[in-house]
Amino acid sequence: MHSIRGQSAQEKEACKQSWTQYGYKKTSVDDLCKQVGISKGAFYLFFESKEALFCEVLCFVQEQICNAALEVIEKYKEKHGVAEALKLIYREYDKNNFLYHSDSTDFTILMNKLSEEQAKKIEESNYMSQRLFLSQPYLKFKVDADLAMSVIYSLIMNIKNKDILPRDHMETFDFMVDHLIDSLYE
Repeated sequence: MHSIRGQSAQEKEACKQSWTQYGYKKTSVDDLCKQVGISKGAFYLFFESKEALFCEVLCFVQEQICNAALEVIEKYKEKHGVAEALKLIYREYDKNNFLYHSDSTDFTILMNKLSEEQAKKIEESNYMSQRLFLSQPYLKFKVDADLAMSVIYSLIMNIKNKDILPRDHMETFDFMVDHLIDSLYE
């Protein structure tokens, strides 16, 4: 018998995999329950709705990525640590495409079904990554903070173009980060 915490973790992992592969709309509670070997009733002991699970997964994945990136930044405590953290974030986005398809119809459907509290939780989770780059006392921007954040966001969101680039998108991203980091940070 699995513990409640272990079962919840299994459901989150199954959701993450299904969301990455099929999207929100095509991921059903029935399929998730079959994947982890629980009844639909048991699912609703852990999550009040499919949307609650997706909200939990999105926030959990974003938190994991931010924590891992923060570890890298704190390890180096200088602009090249930021560059390595950005590379880590980009690679995680590549593994979890639901993180960057926020403009898709599928994501809009999810957002429209979320409670106000769940939508706020996602908004706060999104803000966490901004704080990651803005709140390090040993890092100072050379440019306006809003411009720096816009550049960082644009770099990461370039993942949406990964399939049309003539060169490997990871190599392209790494090159851009390595060359832009000196323009963003002292």
